[in-house]
Amino acid sequence: MEIKLSNTLIEKVPGFKVGVIQYNNIEIGESPQMLRGRLQLFQESIHFDLQDKNITDFDGIKEWRQVFKTVGTDPSRYRPSIEALYRRIKKHTYLQPVHSGVDLNNFFSLEYQVPIGLYDLDALEGDILITIGDENAHYEGLNGRNVTFSNSIVSLDNQGAFGSPYVDSVRTKVTETTKNALQIVYLKPSTDLDNAERLLSSLQQMFNQIHGGEGKALVIA
Repeated sequence: MEIKLSNTLIEKVPGFKVGVIQYNNIEIGESPQMLRGRLQLFQESIHFDLQDKNITDFDGIKEWRQVFKTVGTDPSRYRPSIEALYRRIKKHTYLQPVHSGVDLNNFFSLEYQVPIGLYDLDALEGDILITIGDENAHYEGLNGRNVTFSNSIVSLDNQGAFGSPYVDSVRTKVTETTKNALQIVYLKPSTDLDNAERLLSSLQQMFNQIHGGEGKALVIA
């Protein structure tokens, strides 16, 4: 499987990059107490910080809102997924445990202030292109809506659109039956290569510690 960025996206957003991690032979299940506890404590810490800050004061959220604007997406209507998470926490509507894959994704997304997608690798077909979508790019989202990605960042495989830094698709969602997965970390364009690789290494190490299996990480720019 080849994963690449479109020229259009790179030209519009200089420095755009993603981290991708492919996992094989994993076991998704209930999150260990360690992860559930860390996720709860971190949300409480963020909620406390948000008493004195605006959500857009956070560097990652600010940068991702600008990326959305640059490609033609209204970030006040279609929020980057990381901003949506922070807004839930501000309202004291904390994220509840789903399963180990989703919970770990949410923890790292909150920590690094970036959108992260987690996809069932066996539901994907062919190579992947991350690009700026048109009216033909759409899917049933995990938010229960049919979402169209015209002038929005979207990931495509041979079957069509399946993921984005806004909301991911039902078609490729990870469940407790998933054995192979693909993680796409929508890095901040300002992140340098060394920091990007450290982030991916930390994420992969914790993911494999919890889920077993093997992982292979790569930064694509």
